Amino acid sequence: MKKMLLAACLLLAALVGLAQNAVPADAFEKGMQQPDIQLLDVRTAKEFNTGHLQDALQADFTKKSEFFDRIKYLDKSKPVYIYCLSGGRSTAAAKWMRENGYTQVVEMEGGVIAWKQAGKALTGVAAGPQLSIPDFEKAVSNGKWVLVDVGATWCPPCRKMEPVVKQIVKEKQLKLVNVDAGKDTDVMNSINAKAPPTFVLYKDGKEVWRKEGVVTLEEFRSAIR
Repeated sequence: MKKMLLAACLLLAALVGLAQNAVPADAFEKGMQQPDIQLLDVRTAKEFNTGHLQDALQADFTKKSEFFDRIKYLDKSKPVYIYCLSGGRSTAAAKWMRENGYTQVVEMEGGVIAWKQAGKALTGVAAGPQLSIPDFEKAVSNGKWVLVDVGATWCPPCRKMEPVVKQIVKEKQLKLVNVDAGKDTDVMNSINAKAPPTFVLYKDGKEVWRKEGVVTLEEFRSAIR
């Protein structure tokens, strides 16, 4: 009897602890308004493109290599607000993050389903046609130096690269061609770009350099010399 009572108490304590970190949609939305919040969607890219919360980053928890690669660009000392479709994946992801040094991780109870049931809007539904391969080829052939940036607003390392790309484009007077990793799959396949961010430099219409992942300013400068 005592063992059963102890087990029940431990289960209750665990549930209480979880409830302190999982909040309903209204409280989640209010918390998002704080400064320095990092908002993380751990659904698949396909799910993300059906609509997501404003300014959310995306890292698919079902693809562990992608998840770990992307979240390493989050600041462990700043709050992370995390969600998925119904709460299961975000709970598992949040547990791992707390155990690995992320100091404040808050989950949305019920995920996107609860968010929509509360009458709250989503943004970022993928729309419009893809960039065609002929249009892409025309763009990269029209300029002495062209930088192709395969990225997405929801990709954490892509966000990190934004000021670096802006600076090198201005500094070297490059033509910039953006390829949307969430939509322009035909172009990505044609140039064998497997994941964002991927950067490809063209000189006089021919590829001369590429790198997948974060690139330093010096790496860009060295490639353009």
